[in-house]
Amino acid sequence: MIAVTDKVVGANAGRSRGHNRQVVLGCIRRAARIGRADIARASGLSTQAVSNIIADLMDDGLIVQQGHRAVSRGVPVVQYSLNAVGGFAAGIEIRPDAVFGGLLNFCGEPVAERRKQVVTKDRDGVVKAVRDMHAALLDRSGCDVDRVLGLGVVMPGPFGCTGIQSGASELPIWDDTPPEVWLSDMLGRPLLVENDANAAAIAERVSGAAQGLDTYAFLYFGSGLGLGVVQDGRLMAGAFGNAGEIGTLQVPAGGKLVMLEDVVSRRSLGEALQSAGLEKQDVDALAKLYRTGEPTLHAWLDRTVEPLSAAISILENLFDPQTIILGGAMPDNILDHLVQTVRLTERSVSNRRMRSVPRLTRGASGRMTATLGAAALVLNHAFTPKITPQPQEL
Repeated sequence: MIAVTDKVVGANAGRSRGHNRQVVLGCIRRAARIGRADIARASGLSTQAVSNIIADLMDDGLIVQQGHRAVSRGVPVVQYSLNAVGGFAAGIEIRPDAVFGGLLNFCGEPVAERRKQVVTKDRDGVVKAVRDMHAALLDRSGCDVDRVLGLGVVMPGPFGCTGIQSGASELPIWDDTPPEVWLSDMLGRPLLVENDANAAAIAERVSGAAQGLDTYAFLYFGSGLGLGVVQDGRLMAGAFGNAGEIGTLQVPAGGKLVMLEDVVSRRSLGEALQSAGLEKQDVDALAKLYRTGEPTLHAWLDRTVEPLSAAISILENLFDPQTIILGGAMPDNILDHLVQTVRLTERSVSNRRMRSVPRLTRGASGRMTATLGAAALVLNHAFTPKITPQPQEL
């Protein structure tokens, strides 16, 4: 049974049928198995409203009956669960030199993954890459196209003309037209577009380390360093969709102020290794270098402690998250090392007793986290109401 403190309020007065569906689906997802009366108590919807929505969701194939729960008196209560094959979400990640694709089932489990090296230096190249990858995902999975709930696309930020362009990981195709507008127009279909760090943050909520959490921060290791902040289950986007460009944050390192991603990122690690005569390393190779104690890698890790600790302190006191998660295109052993060596300051709003989760932890979604996050955007939209609940009287 969902506790009252987990309540997401429905709208009995007909404010939004879609909103109420999202509330009910969210209740079922959080509980895994739940009955109608428990959904009504958790959501604030009437039992009749819940029954009507349950019937619609059953007709749509999005939920299934999942046994019964015995009660002290009367007939055992029917339980409902999500139908894993009732719907699918497609996600595509665009990088300057590659495109990645992933398909999730309705429970957030990966069904298909693909990668392809391709040049995506202009809008025509991006559109063709998205079309081809979407078709390849459906072909590989054998998924019925009518069961695909939507498409999410992620790209490196920032979006639009800003003062921090010309990063090594950016796509040089931005102007003041939002990417979701021109991409949707050129593809002829609606879709969700996000930067890679935000998508990765949502991937952790749907099927990773942030399951059961509503407010957290996710530090994403791509080529640079990105940040996704989730507040009450929704991404904090900023006025122009560029909130979270933490890589440009000025932090102390070795007696001077430096840009964070110049000292804490895949790019900065790659530069350190290349200066020592080591070739560019993929995630598996980096994991091996860590295990074998490669001196240049461990020296880089030592240099990250001061700047990363400062960044973590800033994030805690700015956003008061339930936790901060490290993840992305870094091996687990290096991420674990970073989590263990960061100096968590006592002067933080996050330094409190009775915590249910650690202040800092490693993500669970792995190197495909932004790709799967693109698909997770679609699922999160299905489970997360957009109407802000009104305060309840005590």
